[in-house]
Amino acid sequence: MSERSLISAFEQLFRQRGERTVQWIGDDCAVVRSKKYAVTSVDSVVDGIHFRLDNPRVDVADIGHRALASALSDLAAMGSEPGEAYLALGVPDQLTEADVLKLAAAVEALAERTGVTIAGGDLVRSPTLFCSVTVVGWTDDSTQLIGRDGAQPGDGVYVSGPLGGAAAGLALLEGNAPRTLQSPEAEPLIAAHLRPEPRFDCAAALRRAGAHALIDISDGLASDAAEIARRSAVTLELQLTLIPLADGVEQVAGELGLDPAQFAASGGEDFELCACLPDSASAEVDHLTRIGTVKAGPPQALLLDREGQALELHGYEHPIGGNDSAPPSGFNSAK
Repeated sequence: MSERSLISAFEQLFRQRGERTVQWIGDDCAVVRSKKYAVTSVDSVVDGIHFRLDNPRVDVADIGHRALASALSDLAAMGSEPGEAYLALGVPDQLTEADVLKLAAAVEALAERTGVTIAGGDLVRSPTLFCSVTVVGWTDDSTQLIGRDGAQPGDGVYVSGPLGGAAAGLALLEGNAPRTLQSPEAEPLIAAHLRPEPRFDCAAALRRAGAHALIDISDGLASDAAEIARRSAVTLELQLTLIPLADGVEQVAGELGLDPAQFAASGGEDFELCACLPDSASAEVDHLTRIGTVKAGPPQALLLDREGQALELHGYEHPIGGNDSAPPSGFNSAK
């Protein structure tokens, strides 16, 4: 296996989409026709930190898909049109050329579904597998992008789909909830964790409906809603009983001894969207679930239980530096 042979294989595997890409894989740089505004995000996953490749349920194809999906989810959360992606891959000695091409094929499959061109990147030898993805989206009108800072008092707070599936899938992968669900009931939860899909469909509808604030639920609803509150200088009041749960989450949370709604609010990597928009506009977007209200007040997200008491819940924040002596066996809940 050599860098040149893999680059040649990538040229055959990846496909250009649209008319923006002028020069791509095989040259020193990619050359892309731009629109007026570029929207850029970078995401990385590292073996032993974000996943463990020695888990028999985690495949190299999952890693490729997950790395691109998490980066593209950031573009969706801004309401951006997807464009190009750049893949930096660190390859350890134990991976074969077939393994690398399997990972790249999963990247290309997701790129095809989302209209993205894998326009370039880097290949290096590495003591551990890592995959870093830079994605670039485009828009001609920056006012059409949706940030975290526009939530307004009176807005409803909505989520684009059921939550808790990825956290439940991780618990199943790690063997922390082995008795609750068996295949095939467990498979959708594991897939939610290993193979999330960026919600460009819902983001486009939210943009057309005039959403004021938007974020993807990567670190957990509790933390991500608090980020909207902080950026918008408002209070988000969320009702835990209104959070939609993915099928099987209640059973997994029960085996872990946790309240299902609190488990779903604290778990991350569902990559659904949390949006703030007027209730009158919400009917324009399919499958939204209203879970709360934006109010004037200090910048905070209040997660209220059935009795109206605010609970102190947090999503995941991955530590930087130090020693992580017990890495997860699947992907963890870091963005």
